[in-house]
Parts: sequence; structure tokens; C-alpha cells
Amino acid sequence: MSQECYMRIGLDRRVEYDALWACSPSRSIDYSLVNLWGWANHFGLSWRFSDGLCWIRQMHPVPCQWAPIGPWASIDWAKLPEFTEGIELERVPEALVTVLEQCLPGRVSIVADRNHWEYLYATGDMADLPGNRYHRKRNHVNAYTKTYGEPDYRPLDTDVIEDILTLSEEWCRWHECADSPALAAENEAINHVISHWGVFPHLLGGALYAEGKIVAFAVGEELDPGMVGVHFEKGRHGYRGVYQMVSCCFARGQKPEITLLNRAQDLGEEGLRQAKLSYLPVDFLRKYTVRVLPG
Repeated sequence: MSQECYMRIGLDRRVEYDALWACSPSRSIDYSLVNLWGWANHFGLSWRFSDGLCWIRQMHPVPCQWAPIGPWASIDWAKLPEFTEGIELERVPEALVTVLEQCLPGRVSIVADRNHWEYLYATGDMADLPGNRYHRKRNHVNAYTKTYGEPDYRPLDTDVIEDILTLSEEWCRWHECADSPALAAENEAINHVISHWGVFPHLLGGALYAEGKIVAFAVGEELDPGMVGVHFEKGRHGYRGVYQMVSCCFARGQKPEITLLNRAQDLGEEGLRQAKLSYLPVDFLRKYTVRVLPG
């Protein structure tokens, strides 16, 4: 893996990255510029642009190479120096695995990276919570409505953004982020992205209000014409059903052509995995660790 020309991920090359992202056959939320830029400090992310691809390197907590982003089907993978020398890639979407196996027969070994599989949900299910399978979630939504009335959900604007930043800081204090590097990093990513929300035209979502104050927010972006990804979702402690309600409101606010919601991975956290499974995903965006032998 070439160590040359890696640069800190910044917005100065966003146009170049967006063009490669648009050519990528699979739009994993990991590789959204919002995600890369927001979490760059925590993971020590940097990138370089060469051979018609964007190469992404991670330095923390351990150094590794992520999948390159670009028009995978048109790349001559066998001629790339990185693949001639042999390489190991992390967080590789299944669509790229298929391309590499076809282009580099006998040289590719894969291991499923279940902790980084992204959960995909039917937008209509998340909006309506239909049938007996969602009755517990619906009970929480009904309890919220009974206590606080019909949801006061407001789309992103300057005032809402300020309230989101305030709630994020309060949430971090309640959960003692100072003692949790992971929670502190998430709070930094939220502040980093939300305070620059005008820079990212595809950001969408909103905030839920009750009793005259913000009680939850959900922020995501359109990943492709049929799928929206959820980057951040937080709720105020002590409001029953607040997470279920803000999730419903977010889903209800999507355009009709948005049929899937990508709610990211569980990172192997058992509680988070059970919570994500409880919403009954319809599929996963599967990712793998890929080792390419020298050739």
C-alpha cells in the first residue's frame, strides 16, 4: 500500500470525491463524505486520489486500508500497484467483492465483517410500524402522543440546528461522554457536521419538540435516489417513546421514492445489535475484509 500523497480528509476536494462517490455502484453510509469528514479525527482518516479512485486510510485505533471509492467496474484492478503487491482492505461492500473476485480470480480471500453490516429498513415500515410485529414500538409511539400530543416535528433550519447542537451537548453530559472516548467522538462528529450543515446539501431530517423544548433529533442524508442514511439520532432522557417517535417522524418525512432507510452498523455492540434487529431490517448492506494476494 502506497504511503505517499495521503492528505487529511477535507472539504477542499469534495467535488472530486462526490464525483467518484456518484460512480460507485454501492453507497455504503461509511463512505459518505459526511461520515468520513465527521469522523476523520477519531479514526485518523486520510485520503489520496489516484488511478481513478479515492483511497481511504485509517490510523486509529489500528492502521488499515478501507475500500477505494470510484467506478469499480471500469478499473483494471490487476494493473494497480497496490494489488500487484498484495493488499488487505477493510469495510469492503459486497458489490466490490464481486468485482474483485471476477477481475482477480484465485487471488481474493474474504471474511464477513458482520460488525460493519449496515441495517436496511423499509421506509414504510419505519413510518407506520404496521401489524403485530411492531406492536411494542407502536405502544411507545402511542404513549408519547397520549402524553405530549401530536408530534411537533420541525425540519432542519437555522433555529433547529442551534437546538440540535444544544441537545447534543446536554445528552453528552447526561451520559458522561468525558469518560467514554466513543461517545465523546460521536459528540464531536455531531458538532462538526451539524455546525456545517449548510455545506452538505443532502443533509435532511429534523427535531422533535415537546413542552416547548427540543426532545429529540434525527439527521441523515440521501445516499442514492432510493435510500436515505441516518447519521445521528438522539433523544432527551425521561420522555417515553421519544426515540420511536422521532424515528417515525424521520421516516414519514421522506419522499415517496425513498424506499429504504440505512441505519448504519452495530459495531458488534450487543445492545445496539438487539435494538437494530428489533426494528426488523429487510436486508443488510454487507461488508467484508478482503485480502488480495500478490500477483
